[in-house]
Amino acid sequence: MLPAATLGTPCSRALAAIDAFGGDEAESRLTIWQPSVVEFSEGVRQVTHAVQRVGVDEKALEGLVDQFRGEVVLAGDPSYEEHRKVWNGSIDRYPAVTARCAGVADVLASVTFARGTGLPIAVRSGGHSFPGLSVCDGGIVIDLSLMKGVRIDPERRTVRAQAGVLLGELDRETQAFGMAVPAGIVTHTGMAGLTLGGGIGWLMRKYGLTVDQLLSVDVVTADGRLVTASEEENADLFWGVRGAGGNFGIVTEFEFRLNPVGPQVLAGPIAWPMERSAEVLRFYRDWIVDVPDDLTTIVVHRRMPTAPFVPAELHGRPAVMVICCYAGPIEVGEKVIAPMKAFDSPILDLCIPKPFVAHQSMFDPSFPHGWWYYFRSCNIASLSDEVIDIVAEWAPKMTSPLTAFPIFQLGGAIARVGEDEMAFHGRTAGHTINLNATTATREGFDEEREWSRSFWTELKPYHTDVYVNFLMEEGEDRVREAYGAAKYDRLKALKRKYDPDNFFRLNQNIPPG
Repeated sequence: MLPAATLGTPCSRALAAIDAFGGDEAESRLTIWQPSVVEFSEGVRQVTHAVQRVGVDEKALEGLVDQFRGEVVLAGDPSYEEHRKVWNGSIDRYPAVTARCAGVADVLASVTFARGTGLPIAVRSGGHSFPGLSVCDGGIVIDLSLMKGVRIDPERRTVRAQAGVLLGELDRETQAFGMAVPAGIVTHTGMAGLTLGGGIGWLMRKYGLTVDQLLSVDVVTADGRLVTASEEENADLFWGVRGAGGNFGIVTEFEFRLNPVGPQVLAGPIAWPMERSAEVLRFYRDWIVDVPDDLTTIVVHRRMPTAPFVPAELHGRPAVMVICCYAGPIEVGEKVIAPMKAFDSPILDLCIPKPFVAHQSMFDPSFPHGWWYYFRSCNIASLSDEVIDIVAEWAPKMTSPLTAFPIFQLGGAIARVGEDEMAFHGRTAGHTINLNATTATREGFDEEREWSRSFWTELKPYHTDVYVNFLMEEGEDRVREAYGAAKYDRLKALKRKYDPDNFFRLNQNIPPG
């Protein structure tokens, strides 16, 4: 065991779960005891009572904790279970160290410490990574969730936000000034990861993607430097982080352009029985051809939720919904959306004027922390008759009452940004389809996941590319597809410059080789 003097130092609580290696290494190496994880087929995992040893330099760990303003969490710490968990309940991983950073100095110290250990690192903002890339087994999690600073400049119409800010927290601050950053559809999503992969959401057709609003970033690089990247400074890095995620470093702060929004928008779902899906989608396809960019829509197939705003007689009924968000004058939006509302006697119409922040949080109850999620996604050029027929056939085959898969309407301001202006790819796509399989626990998860995979395979002839934030761990070819061959090669060259040994590799990875 550690000497009593060591246990009395400022890092004593963090070191309480640590034991020393025997032999000559006892004074310099520590063993962090980790639960043993057994992998089975299809990603099923079993945690046993056996332990594995992860060697960490004692002085290095003491040095990290002594200078750390945040919190260093190890196995055995009372908060370990809380902080190892991520949004997707199907992800069950056990990091050796979780460094909960309170500021940039903590991030710099964490990177320096992690490089010295040789252990894998994961970077977490909101923990919403679909495949769970914000946590790792036996490695180090650099957790940015304590970094919550937001600063608005209403005259310049800009906002600076630290990497731990969630979408709802950002909206709360910006809407106080009648402005917003286009960002996502679930408010407990981390702003950082969403932005670095692109950022689709309710305002994207009017103002573009989240990443299109980005003016500058502060980045901690793999060699432990803090640099600023913008169009004027480290422009190559700025090009890469706008779409290629955390491949090049840890972004600790973002500067965004703000846009006037609300506070009222015309928004909400219009629903029909799911058996009418083909007819609804064909009418919808023709209707959206001429709608203004103030309108963004998402088509959702699901069973009607058991929620106060849904009449009891509709609870659990399979439905297809066209969910609207009109971010222009309400009276104009009413005329624009009227044809969709009038089509074929909807069973529910909740598309009404409401605060933007209320609409932005509408999906939150459908995507809580801890449920089991699996996704397969693709971009398509259009809702052709063939695609519509596949959707109408496969949507009713979902079995879980929690599954709800969206078809995002793209175009508008997204397509007006040049394809080569940043790493993000796929601006000419017509729609993003995200086949989300959801269960509350492991029960039924395998069946629902197979539904997602089979549905995705049926759509494969119509795939154009894929939105990188919607990838699971699907291999290098799928990552290349997310950027296109030319951009992928450019990104690999950029990786060789900023992270030649692939220190930041637990992501949708672009290897430097």
